[in-house]
Amino acid sequence: MSDGVAVRRDPAAPLLREWTRFTPRQRLARFAIWLGIVAALVWSVRTIEIIPEFLADAPEQMADLLIRMWPPDLRYYPDAVHAALVETIHIATLGTILCFAFAVPIALLASRIITPVPALNAFAQLLLVSSRSVNTLVWALVFVAIFGPGAAAGVMAVAFRSIGFVGKLLAEALDETANGPIEALRASGAPWGAVMLKGYWPQVQPAFWGIALFRWDINVRESAVLGLVGAGGIGVVLDDALNFFQWDRAATVLLAIFAVVILAEIVVTRIRARLI
Repeated sequence: MSDGVAVRRDPAAPLLREWTRFTPRQRLARFAIWLGIVAALVWSVRTIEIIPEFLADAPEQMADLLIRMWPPDLRYYPDAVHAALVETIHIATLGTILCFAFAVPIALLASRIITPVPALNAFAQLLLVSSRSVNTLVWALVFVAIFGPGAAAGVMAVAFRSIGFVGKLLAEALDETANGPIEALRASGAPWGAVMLKGYWPQVQPAFWGIALFRWDINVRESAVLGLVGAGGIGVVLDDALNFFQWDRAATVLLAIFAVVILAEIVVTRIRARLI
């Protein structure tokens, strides 16, 4: 102040809030939102026709199922489970590699920095959304109809489902790159390939490897169930065990899937720590 007197301010002043009542319009809007949520919940419950008797009996049925699964038939693992488990990992790996062959060009088209053409950006975004909107099992059904049952259908299903995920994240990483190195390379007369290799790639490389490892981890999990629709992998063995009510063998398959998922998570985490 002008008279030199120091003013002591309350340190908690920024944390203090001034509480005011909602206006009638705001209260009506909040009530309408809550009413819509409750109505949607009631409508959903009535539509799917939940049977209360089945819900009440579920704990007893679950306990009975666990008793039938225990102990797991571990002798079944070397004969049928191991080969199918390795095939599942191969499906996830090949599908991830194949998806990058499609996703990288689409990501370049979707990036507004690389391709400043709105029509091409919209077309690429349409392809990415189309890939993500279809579940992996649905893609598997489509490719089983095309290629027939087997691992080839599983690889294609994993690849086409992953294109949208990988392409979207790569396009966003490209759009977030710094423009300084790019302008310096172009000013020096560098060709388009050199600009991509020396300007964009060093900036998106950490994101690229992170996306690749994360997507492979996801694909390992998704590949485990593709066999339920005939697309190869350990899901075929699990489906056979369930169809013949071989619950001890089904438990062995589930334990193998759980172990592979945990192992893949550990491997991905350690590789990401070294690369990123």
